[in-house]
Amino acid sequence: MASLSISARYSGCVTQGHTLPKLWLLSDARNDAKLEWALATLPKGNAFIFRHYHLEGDARRARFDELKAIASAAGHLMILSGDAETAVEWGAQGIYGPPGKLGKRPGLLRFATAHDAREIELVNRAKADGVFLSPVFPTRSHPGGACLGASNFREIAARAEMPVIALGGMNAERANELDWPRWAAIDGLS
Repeated sequence: MASLSISARYSGCVTQGHTLPKLWLLSDARNDAKLEWALATLPKGNAFIFRHYHLEGDARRARFDELKAIASAAGHLMILSGDAETAVEWGAQGIYGPPGKLGKRPGLLRFATAHDAREIELVNRAKADGVFLSPVFPTRSHPGGACLGASNFREIAARAEMPVIALGGMNAERANELDWPRWAAIDGLS
């Protein structure tokens, strides 16, 4: 397996019975008004990560339920940024967050975040099902912040022992430029 490229290693990757999607839509306060449209037009069988950090309590749960109905109808994976217990209670298929907060709940997909090689090692130890490596390109989420760039992204991604999903400034054009099998976006898909 070591001789295969990352793209070849993880194209069609199956984790816990799921083939990991190529496109991942992440929610944010700034794309909230467009999410119904974005989920309905995202090609069937991709994934949605519900973050909605701007909402709390019952309002967050209500919005999750609204968007889950649309995501489920389109065959998208529904992933919650939060703890495993909440994900199970709300009916999410997985969780998203820092590697140290993923827990190990049977039946839940676990997706970690990473920004450098040190964090990739933490994700490897956590044995996550996938990792979001970011920011690849300049992004509105962190204006003026440093980004990995294509070559640094590839170098760090090569250290991962699970599928890597490119995040940060991604859109269809940049995904083609990067030539990476899986990518995620907030603005670039909504």
